[in-house]
Amino acid sequence: MAEIRIGTSSFTAKGWDGPFYPRGMKAAERLSYYATKFDAVEIDSTYYGTPTLSTVQGWYKKTPPGFLFAAKVPQGITHEKVLLNCDKEFTEFLKTMDALGEKLGPLLLQFGYFNTSKFKSGREFVARLKPFLEKLPKGYRFALEIRNKEWLDASFLELLREHGVAFALTDHNWMPRPWEMKNGLDLITADFTYVRWLGDRKAIEEHTTTWDKVIVDRQEELFEWVKELKKARERRIMILAFANNHYAGFGPGTLALFRHLWGDEGLPASVERQPSLFDS
Repeated sequence: MAEIRIGTSSFTAKGWDGPFYPRGMKAAERLSYYATKFDAVEIDSTYYGTPTLSTVQGWYKKTPPGFLFAAKVPQGITHEKVLLNCDKEFTEFLKTMDALGEKLGPLLLQFGYFNTSKFKSGREFVARLKPFLEKLPKGYRFALEIRNKEWLDASFLELLREHGVAFALTDHNWMPRPWEMKNGLDLITADFTYVRWLGDRKAIEEHTTTWDKVIVDRQEELFEWVKELKKARERRIMILAFANNHYAGFGPGTLALFRHLWGDEGLPASVERQPSLFDS
C-alpha cells in the first residue's frame, strides 16, 4: 500500500502554545516535539530566502529517522526572476537543503497568479517553464503549484509528467479541486502527489489571526479529499498533505479531522483526534 504522510505548513504559529505545544515550551524544542506528532512538515520560511546551513543542520538533528521536510523554493526564483537567470540562487538553495540528507522531501515551486502583463497565456508560461524543468538536477523531488486555472490543461500536465514533477493539488477558490474537474484531466503527474490545504487568507483573517482553534467547518471538503487520496493510494502513489492555519483556523486541528475521516489505517498513530477542537 502506498505511503501517506501529513503535516502542517510550518511547525510554529502564534496561538499554538497550549493548544498544540505544551505551554511555555522553548522555541528550540518545538520541532522535536512536533516530530512526535507528525512525520512530515512543509517549511514555509524558505520562500523568503535560502536558510543558513546551520539552520538546516539543526532541523536534521532535531528530528528522528524517517522524518521528511518539504520546502518552498525561494520567491526570488519563482516570483521575482520567474525562473530566468536564477541558476546561481537555485544551486545555492539546493546545496543548502542537501544538509537534510535522506530527510529531504519534495521542493515546492509555488507560483503566484500572473496577470496578462506578465504572461499573456498559459502557453507563454509553459514556454518559460520547459527549459527550467529540463535542467532540474537528478536526485530531488519537485512539486509545482499554479494559481491560474485557465492554464490547467493537458499540455501543461504532460510537461510536468515528462519531468516527474508533481502537480500540487490545492484547496482554495483560485483552482478547481480534483472532484470539481469537468474535463477528465489526470492530475497525478509523478510517483507522488502533493496536497496543500490553504484556505482563504483574507477571509479567515477577518475572523482570527490567533490560530489556536478551528473556526471553519471543513468536514465536507476533507471527506472529498479522503476519497480522492484513497484513489491515489490505490495507484500506489505516495501522498504528502499539508494543512495551513488559514484553511480552518488551526493546522493541527485540520489534520486531526482528516485522520478521523481517513480512518486509522495508513496514518501515524501519534496523530490523535481532539474532538474539543471542533466545538467552536
